[in-house]
Amino acid sequence: MVAELIDLINAGGFVVYILVALSVVVLTITFAKILQFLQAGVFSKGRAKRAALQFRRGKADEALKIAISSNDLRSKIVQKSIRGNLETEGSKEAAREEVTRFAAEKVNSLSSHLRVFELIGAMAPLLGLFGTVLGMIEAFQQLEQAGNQVDPSILSGGIWLALLTTAVGLAVAMPTVTIHNFLDRRIERLTHDLDDLIAQIFVKDFDRI
Repeated sequence: MVAELIDLINAGGFVVYILVALSVVVLTITFAKILQFLQAGVFSKGRAKRAALQFRRGKADEALKIAISSNDLRSKIVQKSIRGNLETEGSKEAAREEVTRFAAEKVNSLSSHLRVFELIGAMAPLLGLFGTVLGMIEAFQQLEQAGNQVDPSILSGGIWLALLTTAVGLAVAMPTVTIHNFLDRRIERLTHDLDDLIAQIFVKDFDRI
């Protein structure tokens, strides 16, 4: 099975080599981003919501205790927001701006390298098509060189090898686009949640909005 796969890659030529290299880049970044998301607690939100709810009920100490007990980003934002809200020195508006700046910095860090998915997702099908065009040109050149002794297998063999690059390009592009959309959606959800949590802590009449 592995040998057959290697033969197909070799048959596809340099375009397939490039596409395989791009797929390795996608896999590497995907594992790195998933690990980063897990460490930041992007997929967990329960504790932060409970802490914000307790704060709005007037139980600031309990809310702070819940927020401190978790290391995810949402809880950190709630923790900083509560402390900024209860701070006697300085204005609450300045504290809110500082928490918002901290949240934006963390979100930007989580968003890094997502553009690579977008670029590879767009380039892979084009590279596959480019390889197909080159393969078709080569197939018709071989057909021309055959002259009167035309062998249909020359053309059919050249066509399937040419189409191989398009198939590989699509095989790389489809999961890349899916992964990019998934991670990008998680970032959007996180950004919304952080804005909502900050507002819950700093806006006194938040429930009436």
